[in-house]
Amino acid sequence: MNAPSRSAFAQRTVFPVLLAISFSHLLNDTVQALIPAIYPVVKDGFHLSFAEIGLITLTFQLTASLLQPFVGHFTDKRPQPYSLIAGMCFSLAGLLALARAGSFPAILVAVALVGVGSSIFHPEASRMAHLAAGGRRGLAQAVFQLGGNAGSALGPLLAALIIVPLGQAKVSWFALLPLIAIAVLWQVAGWYKRHSAIMARRPRPVVVRHTLPRRQVAGTIAVLLALIFSKQVYLACVTSYFTFFLIDKFHLPVQDAQLYLFLFLFAVAAGTLIGGPIGDRYGRKHVIWASILGAAPFTLLLPYVSLFWVSVLSVLIGLILSSAFSAILVYAQELLPGKVGMVAGLFFGFAFGMAGIGSALLGKLADATSITYVFHVCAYLPLIGLAALFLPRDRAPQAAG
Repeated sequence: MNAPSRSAFAQRTVFPVLLAISFSHLLNDTVQALIPAIYPVVKDGFHLSFAEIGLITLTFQLTASLLQPFVGHFTDKRPQPYSLIAGMCFSLAGLLALARAGSFPAILVAVALVGVGSSIFHPEASRMAHLAAGGRRGLAQAVFQLGGNAGSALGPLLAALIIVPLGQAKVSWFALLPLIAIAVLWQVAGWYKRHSAIMARRPRPVVVRHTLPRRQVAGTIAVLLALIFSKQVYLACVTSYFTFFLIDKFHLPVQDAQLYLFLFLFAVAAGTLIGGPIGDRYGRKHVIWASILGAAPFTLLLPYVSLFWVSVLSVLIGLILSSAFSAILVYAQELLPGKVGMVAGLFFGFAFGMAGIGSALLGKLADATSITYVFHVCAYLPLIGLAALFLPRDRAPQAAG
């Protein structure tokens, strides 16, 4: 059988690879989601303040963010498909350390190891999803992100079923997840090596560039990062403090509050899958605009309503707000062709970093005021979506002459 041509690879969406990467993303982010999911357990067990809870998130998110742009830039020039396995090994070590952590500093070291694993995983995995996309980049990023957000939703559910009733030490049971991911990623890395060998034997395609001036590209990237800021800080507020908000306002047991958090994060996963294909079909700017700003009426209402309406509004917020990330990432990658890994690292890293800083500051604010007040303040963050007015219309890339 003749080897597939470069153009065949460019046009064909390789769904087995895409689904394998998405599944690995699910396993990776399930591990990550166990960190905030056990906050009620460690808060009581180690007598932590909300500021210290925020510091745990900050430690994880900063280690998960600082390396990502550098990893992405390096792998754009020298692809390292097997580095995903190394990332999973860091996450495995962090998970086992978290299960045995007997002090607040030990918890910080454990979550930092998980963060390093995340910083290695996301840029290269996102680039592989891009390579497997064919001509359906929005769909590919949406499928990739669906895996991660589904994992984020599973974390609180697993914590509610296992860790809350059985204790922190049972975190070690989840060491199976990164081990499964390592086995899957080994196969994906093999596909990538074969793909690279075929691509290296074929003439390179015409390089494409965007028609926007460099200054406008830089301004557009800044707007996209501002939108990521608004989205991620609000998501960090819900992920880190929603259970405490429900316990404080409605006097729910910890396990019940975790189930409401799972419902929100499940909606986030569903919204991610919706946003990518819609962006492919109708334009990414429309998705970005509707997603960030469209969540604002519901975030503004949420602190004032009953438990039933909190559950309804949280689902709507999760669906709407999460549909933006895939569109934002592909929009940015099309602005900077040839820098897929670097853009993925920059945006994932910025997202994690803003979530960490936001969570730490919100923890201090909660200690000084109340959890309910924190949700009042964060309700205004989606209004930053007005910055989408400054985004240029989607333009098709043109071949460089």
